[in-house]
Order: sequence, then structure tokens, then C-alpha cells
Amino acid sequence: MIISIASGKGGTGKTTVAVNLAFSINTNVQLLDCDVEEPNSYLFIKPIFEASEAFLLPVPEVDEKKCSLCGKCSEICQFKAITVFGKTIMTFNDMCHSCGGCALVCEKNAISFIHREVGVIQKGHRLGIELIHGKLRIGEAMSPPLIRKVRSYVNPSNITIIDAPPGTSCPVIASIKDSNFVLLVTEPTPFGLNDLKLAHKVVKILDIPCGLVINRSDIGDHEVYLYAKSEHLPILMEIPFCRNIAKYYSKGEILSEFQPEWKDKFLKLYQSIKEIKNEGTGYYKR
Repeated sequence: MIISIASGKGGTGKTTVAVNLAFSINTNVQLLDCDVEEPNSYLFIKPIFEASEAFLLPVPEVDEKKCSLCGKCSEICQFKAITVFGKTIMTFNDMCHSCGGCALVCEKNAISFIHREVGVIQKGHRLGIELIHGKLRIGEAMSPPLIRKVRSYVNPSNITIIDAPPGTSCPVIASIKDSNFVLLVTEPTPFGLNDLKLAHKVVKILDIPCGLVINRSDIGDHEVYLYAKSEHLPILMEIPFCRNIAKYYSKGEILSEFQPEWKDKFLKLYQSIKEIKNEGTGYYKR
């Protein structure tokens, strides 16, 4: 079972929910941190990293002695990663999506591929949790290829929890696609509601069962609750705005590890997710 934790904006508490849920389940669970631009689940899990591997992408290299400067490679590239300027052909590897189209249309076989490192993947264990995360190299523009690589380590025999990046763009799609359930995390504020609507729309388009966690539930207004009711979106957990919770978070500690009542709450959350997933819908019945 794959459970993705997502939100339309950063700072709502995705990682808090992800690490506490993983710790509470505890058995045969893996946590994949797909927020590769700023992974932070490891700060709470504190794993012993046992393996690290570079993530490489193929990018074109042009043999100018063979190249006829016909421009067909430039025409097929939708991202302008290869182009002809006068009597010179230039490649822009940071813009390349590694589709290989340029080599396919080259009649002179002038294009081969080299590899460049765009990030790293690390694997570790602690607290009965297998943690795998990616770290995108600073300055890289595209995170989905690295996210897909992290996703490739999903173990079908385990319960997999994915800590998705914030927002609703391509990195989020790459993270939550093909999940069995998406747990949306929000806060009861105008900004929280606006971004929840965007994230919820994405999940509906992908047709994935979903539920809602409201963090800092006792601040703000009630518009999030009204939206959840109107959309038949089940509220599966509420986390109050609490100094004690903030204390554990600020120390990089897992709340459920030190507060057994919260472990019980996250286990109940997991049971609710299983029930909704088995019903095949993430919405309240009318």
C-alpha cells in the first residue's frame, strides 16, 4: 500500500504527519522523501545511512566533425536544449529532458550521450523504518527524474509512505502518481484553503482516494471545514496548535515516540485510510 502525504503549500505539516505515521505503523514500513529539493524527514528519523548512489541523466554530446548543421535536432527539441547558431551547434544540458529525440532524428549519427550527475539517493534504517530520499544538486531545474528514481524503490510487500513536495506542479504529480491513497495536509487559514483546493483538484483528476488532516486546527477560521463538507472530503485527523507539539518538532523529535497517545491517534489514522481505500472512494457518501 502506498500512502502519499501532500499539500498545496509548504509549512502545513506534511513531514510531521509522514514521520509520525511511519513511526506508529513501525512494521514493514518504508518512508520515501520525494521532496528532493529540500528533504527533511531524515532530521526526525535520524537514520544510519547504509548506501548512497549518484543519480545520472543522459545528455547529448555532438561530434561536430560528423554534424551537417541540418537543425533537425533543434527542431524536435521542445525544450531548446540543443540548437544551431550559424555554423555552430550548441547544447544546454541543464535544459535537457533526456528524451533522446535529437539522436533519433540525426541522419549523420553525430549525437551520442554522456552522463551528468543531477543528484544523489541515500538509503538508511532506524526505528524499524527504511528511509530513502533524494537530494537534488543545487542549481538543477528539474526534480521529477530524481523523484521517479526514488519512487522506483517502492517495495510492494511493505507499507510505503511518501513525503511529497509542496505545491501542485510536476514534482507533486511525479510523487503521488499511482499511490493507493493521498493524505492532504492543510491549515484552517485563507492561504491553507486556497492551496488545499488546488491540491484536491489534482488528486481528483488523478482519481486517487484521499482524506484530510487539519494541522493547527484551533486557529484560523472554519472555511476549510465547510469546504471539506461540501466536497465530501473526510477529515481523518486534527492536530491542535500546541506548544508541546512544537517543542518536539523544534528538537527534531518524533511526537509519537514520546507521547503514546499520539501514536494511538496515528494508528487510528492509518486504520481510517485502509477503510476508505477498501471502499474505493475518498469522499463522504451523499
